[in-house]
Amino acid sequence: MKTERVYRELLYRSLETDKTSFTQRKVASSCSISLGLVNFALRPLRRMGAVQVRQNGFDVLDAWKVLMYWCSVRDLGRETVYSTLVDEPVHAIEANLPKDSIPTAYTAYKERFGDAPADYSEVYVYGEKDRFVKRFGEGSSGGRRNMFILGNDEHLSSLGRVPLAQMYADLWNMETWYARRFLDALGEKLKQMLPGETH
Repeated sequence: MKTERVYRELLYRSLETDKTSFTQRKVASSCSISLGLVNFALRPLRRMGAVQVRQNGFDVLDAWKVLMYWCSVRDLGRETVYSTLVDEPVHAIEANLPKDSIPTAYTAYKERFGDAPADYSEVYVYGEKDRFVKRFGEGSSGGRRNMFILGNDEHLSSLGRVPLAQMYADLWNMETWYARRFLDALGEKLKQMLPGETH
């Protein structure tokens, strides 16, 4: 959903650049969406007290609430544009990804922090479906799969890598036991980034 770009932008700026004050117009421009969609995305955040709207913009009051809301509406199945079984170990799949793809979840955590809380056997990446079909074949719609491609967008591409909050929201929506290990480890890192709050 395009409204999720708003949550990505607010959380990226709040957690990774310490910016908590915004204008709807600037967010719309950054996310390449309409002003109406920005206001629509803010409604539930405003109701729960996660943001405060003022005359000339709004402030993020509780980034953790914003993140939890995003986790609750995220749907990786809806975002998946391609999936397949690649008969290679994870590190070989990761080494063979197209250069303009943006890893998330386990791969992104390992790249960002240099370690992994647990072994894992799937690769999740944001990218263009055609590039992966060309490299890995037509893909499969059922059975065991170990590579999942999620639809990319211009806002994510402009950031260059998956923000920590999006990595968390993606992991939140994965059902493997090791997703919980990564989620717990990343959650601790994110809580340390929250300005003056303990959750």
